[in-house]
Amino acid sequence: MSKPAQSTPSSPQAPLDRSDVRMRHDDSIADMLRASLDKIRSGDLGMLPVVIGLIVISVVFSVLNPVFLLPNNLVNLLFDCATVGIISLGIVCVLLLGEIDLSVGSMSGLASAMIGVLWVNLGLPLPVALFAGLAAGACVGALYAVLYNRLGMPSFIATLSGLLALLGLQLYILGPTGSINLPFASVLVRFGQIYVMPGWLSHLLALVPGAVIVLRGLRTRAGRQAAGLSAPPLSALFLKAGLLTVGLEFAVFYLNIGRGVPWMFGLLIALVVLLDYALTRTQWGRSMFAVGGNREAARRAGINVRRVYMSAFMLCSTLAALGGMLSAARLASSSQQAGTGDVNLNAIAAAVIGGTSLFGGRGSAYSALLGIIVIQAISNGLTLLNLSSSLRYMITGAVLAIAVIVDSLARRSRVSHGRA
Repeated sequence: MSKPAQSTPSSPQAPLDRSDVRMRHDDSIADMLRASLDKIRSGDLGMLPVVIGLIVISVVFSVLNPVFLLPNNLVNLLFDCATVGIISLGIVCVLLLGEIDLSVGSMSGLASAMIGVLWVNLGLPLPVALFAGLAAGACVGALYAVLYNRLGMPSFIATLSGLLALLGLQLYILGPTGSINLPFASVLVRFGQIYVMPGWLSHLLALVPGAVIVLRGLRTRAGRQAAGLSAPPLSALFLKAGLLTVGLEFAVFYLNIGRGVPWMFGLLIALVVLLDYALTRTQWGRSMFAVGGNREAARRAGINVRRVYMSAFMLCSTLAALGGMLSAARLASSSQQAGTGDVNLNAIAAAVIGGTSLFGGRGSAYSALLGIIVIQAISNGLTLLNLSSSLRYMITGAVLAIAVIVDSLARRSRVSHGRA
């Protein structure tokens, strides 16, 4: 009887060395680029459209008026982005569930009025007035959630009713004067108009995103290699982190030529990072996406759907209140015009333009940040060109329509490619 053939390194039965497995499963930069292109072709666009749009807007306005890209003008643009950007963060939460809140503008106006009445007229301490405004926002959001969960009232109708009720309450508490001036020397007003970060601190903070990308990438890479899965090459990881760091450091350097990076914009960035962490790294965030993708499937999976809706509406109204109080600080005034006009339009449009889907289940906190920068860039550029507000509304509406069309087409593409 002949001996059984012994396994050789080339035999399929022979165990491979772990290092060989890792080497064979490491993706190259070319592989990663091909995978990214495949995702784009299949409709997974991410934030690519808004980044391209922002570049186009910057080039066009800088050609028409070189003042647009001057450091101090960009600093003012960032100050203006913060207030509506914070409101838009709340809109992202309700849009992820496939719902809407039409009263965020009125809620911000009411909170602005509360600051003037409680702090200036009644003489309460500023922290108490701020807490009261945030608490009012949370209560309004809880009411919307109760109407939706218990009575089945569509969020469109509930928040539309709230828009009118909150606007009426704002006019009532401001009284016949209609406006309350805030102290210019106060910390709140200086925070909204003057305070900027020290140069060294802004440069230090600009290093953080790149460092986080490297640390997370190394941890993810090690875990995938330990499991014998494909892993991105180190060169791609460091290239991504390096490009981001260089871009942020240059932006900070350029802004510091002017007044510097506003603290209020820093607050917006901090809230974006916190919400992004909550949406991507916590059970609550996974529940938000699950409910937005398929409410019934989420319920059958054991998710407390009513609690998810409650948290989303409360967070949306609370952030709207915070944005309204910062808007009052920016204008140094609580008035009947606060929260009216295009606040609702800009807050909702920023979330949608930034990439949050109107159909629910897709979006991110960073979409509100990019979206509000696009909207404020359009507004700022048209103001520098001395064009009328009517044209600004039409252009913003056209950009919003394009964003929704792109979202709809991308959704169809994802469905056809099995990525929905």
